[in-house]
Amino acid sequence: MNYAQPLSIAFVKGTAPGKWFERFNERTDYPDLITLESDDAMQALLDGRATAALIRLPEDRLSAEFHKVDLYQEQPGITVPKDSELTLLEKISRRDIAEEIVNYEPVDVVSIQAVREAVQVVAANVGVVIAPRPLLRSINSKQTEHREFSDGKPTQIALVWRKSDDGDMIQDFVGITKGRKASSSRQAAAVKEPAKKPAKKPAKKPKKAAGKTLKKQPLGKRKVRKGRR
Repeated sequence: MNYAQPLSIAFVKGTAPGKWFERFNERTDYPDLITLESDDAMQALLDGRATAALIRLPEDRLSAEFHKVDLYQEQPGITVPKDSELTLLEKISRRDIAEEIVNYEPVDVVSIQAVREAVQVVAANVGVVIAPRPLLRSINSKQTEHREFSDGKPTQIALVWRKSDDGDMIQDFVGITKGRKASSSRQAAAVKEPAKKPAKKPAKKPKKAAGKTLKKQPLGKRKVRKGRR
């Protein structure tokens, strides 16, 4: 089956969906995905640049016209100056930063631009930044380091798309994000099937020799003919 239009996926900065993209391209006969990293993946979906989007919840622009599948949670993190004594800790708590300036901490929605600007302030050796750790990892600088923040709240990553755009391609991509295997019965017909090896032919039984087989008589029952004198 031919699919003229490839599936386009926008993904919010801080997510790392590369393994899903590779599996989709390898396992299916659809055109290769078009992918776009964005500070605002939801906007890329709304303005038509993407068919589906990996977004960070909560998202006020979601409505009943969209499907939403929750995928995973991000753990909270904290960025500190590289020369700070806080870097000696593997996990940092609220108590550890009691005397620090918190340049940014999300109240509800995570602002990527605000996080980026706050990290620059930390790079100048001023204060700390609290945000999803994968996001902090993606915008880290040489003058800062990030650690796990024990007193923060996890954030939810979800896949969304318009109900009107639903179809085999999106459902197959959803299946991959949910960990379905290539052999799953829920995969659509466009999924590649592994080449089947030709079945081995059963070994032929040896043919019996032509003619009758003479039965041997027991020695005790053989008749001995007497010769003439």
